[in-house]
Amino acid sequence: MTYKDYKSFYDERRYKTYAHDYSAMQAESHSYYKILRQFIERYSLRDKKCLEIGSSGGFFQDMVDDYYGTDIAESMAQYYRKPYKVTNGTRYPFDDEMFDAIWSINVYEHIPHLQEALLEIKRLLKPGGFVLFAPAWQCRLWAGEGYAVRPYSDFGLMGKLIKASILIRDRVVWRSIFAFPKRFYRQIRFVLGHKYTEICYKKLKPNYNVYWTSDSDACNHIDPHDAILWFESHGFKCLSHPLYLKALLVRTGPVVFLKKT
Repeated sequence: MTYKDYKSFYDERRYKTYAHDYSAMQAESHSYYKILRQFIERYSLRDKKCLEIGSSGGFFQDMVDDYYGTDIAESMAQYYRKPYKVTNGTRYPFDDEMFDAIWSINVYEHIPHLQEALLEIKRLLKPGGFVLFAPAWQCRLWAGEGYAVRPYSDFGLMGKLIKASILIRDRVVWRSIFAFPKRFYRQIRFVLGHKYTEICYKKLKPNYNVYWTSDSDACNHIDPHDAILWFESHGFKCLSHPLYLKALLVRTGPVVFLKKT
């Protein structure tokens, strides 16, 4: 899959894939509206320079006065009344330390070059700035092939076994059996001085041909605990899930950071 194909998926076919009426959808109808409003109010961001990464149709552009949006889709520009720039490649088209706050919602699970995209947050944010980071956490390994929704008759023996296993593998208890030992080990390493300069995550194979289910097009399976350790290793402080117990137990939802340096 080339960058051109990736861009085409999120540009030419975005409306069809995500079924949004971008011209009519209001911020208040978005599932993250209340969370984002609380973030803006709590950290007094209404009059600050804010960037939304993966801003789609600009649903949130009127929630702050000094708003900038960026996305890969050129077709989204028509929905903006405020500055919007198309991201082309791994570097976002803004100056270093330009923003007081950055938010990104359901985006970073779709970015092929995850490490580079995370470093862009660090580059663009001023010291003392805030981040609301909310990808779709822990996207399922089987989403790309649509195992959860396709009939058993679509698969051979191995595929049938994979589909049958989802009933167990998708349960919180089952996933916790594997997640918590890994989290505990990585957190102990962090406490002892190890810095996670590279983000720990699982690379997925996205499906850009058939959108079987939510996150069939996801590139990354990201554990929020690993994201916390990455940001903490790069000069941020986690405000929403401070180390150590709350970070260890994080499951879903947005994570909020303060850039210290």
